[in-house]
Amino acid sequence: MHTGKMVFAQLIQVVSEYDFRKCVERYGGDHRVRNFTCWDQFLCMAFAQLTYRESLRDIEACLRAKKKKLYHFGIRGNISRSTIADANDKRDWRIYQDFAMILIDQARALYAGDAILKRFKRAVYALDSTTIDLCLSLFPWASFCSTKAAVKLHTLLDLRGSIPSVIVISNGKTHDVSILDDITLELGAIYILDRGYIDFKRLYRITQASAFFVTRAKKNTQFRRRLSRQVDRTTGIIADQTIFLSGVSSCTDYPETLRRIVYRDPTTKKHFAFLTNNFTFSPMTIAKLYKSRWQIELFFKWIKQHLRIKAFFGTSENAVRTQIWIAVSVYVLVAIVKRRLKLDQSLHTILQILSVSTFEKTPIFQLFSDLDDSKSDPANCNQLNLFES
Repeated sequence: MHTGKMVFAQLIQVVSEYDFRKCVERYGGDHRVRNFTCWDQFLCMAFAQLTYRESLRDIEACLRAKKKKLYHFGIRGNISRSTIADANDKRDWRIYQDFAMILIDQARALYAGDAILKRFKRAVYALDSTTIDLCLSLFPWASFCSTKAAVKLHTLLDLRGSIPSVIVISNGKTHDVSILDDITLELGAIYILDRGYIDFKRLYRITQASAFFVTRAKKNTQFRRRLSRQVDRTTGIIADQTIFLSGVSSCTDYPETLRRIVYRDPTTKKHFAFLTNNFTFSPMTIAKLYKSRWQIELFFKWIKQHLRIKAFFGTSENAVRTQIWIAVSVYVLVAIVKRRLKLDQSLHTILQILSVSTFEKTPIFQLFSDLDDSKSDPANCNQLNLFES
């Protein structure tokens, strides 16, 4: 029988406690703290994410039931819901933001070799946001409209492995397109945006940074055609044009030529008009790149289904941001383990197994190598599966 570390401790072992300590020291998180440190807080909240706890009382009951094993978890402080609540409310949420970004950098390095399309090695990012609705009476700081509150997660997703490279948390009133000002553009990278991000002045900034974008054109976009290229209509491509913007302000905001591609979906028969500043890729490649944007929609649906970011353990802005960033850390941590151990299972399956195995002393790799997938029918599975090879 394996008498080593428990599964939860093996998972957390992937995390660099030294890097975490540096984040804590940066914001003085453990100043005058005797009992329940930021590391204890992180472990308790990570446990809540992994095991689908629903409340602070739930966390307290589960951890106290295993009190003799908490030392092997790495938890040294006394566990109580009031202690966890105070920590979430008062300890700077930027500690967990900075630490999540360290994990994100590690995960992106592991998935950097993945290609979006066959023989396509460029960095490809999808930018979008999702809204998390809140109760206005409990979260008045997140006022969205007269009847409800909300926060937005603006996410720049690296499509090589569906790893978030940038996450900005704002109140529900923040307009999506303003997040383009907070992104450091990468030379030669491709940014896939939906129509909500069409601001030609900001899009021109992408061109000036020697990066590329692919977006859908709005129906009221005013333009003049400069030339049309010959296309193979049997592929679904209807038009491949070079255009100038002719709107009163758009022609000033984006003074250079753009490429407009019209694609007809063979299944739905709908027409899609794409705008891009890339004149090298084939029109079908542009269409496939935009189609890959769906990965960010799956990412948002996945984290809402499987992580605790819809029901919060505290009502203050600090508590909400802390919980979201720790949830992101757990998501990325499991992605790192999946790649390092070369696990074949989907992220959903991995989390389900980890959730019932946290106190076992089986090596993580053995948990999944002993798993019999022969009886499962993937064709009938509705779950959102990310990180699949």
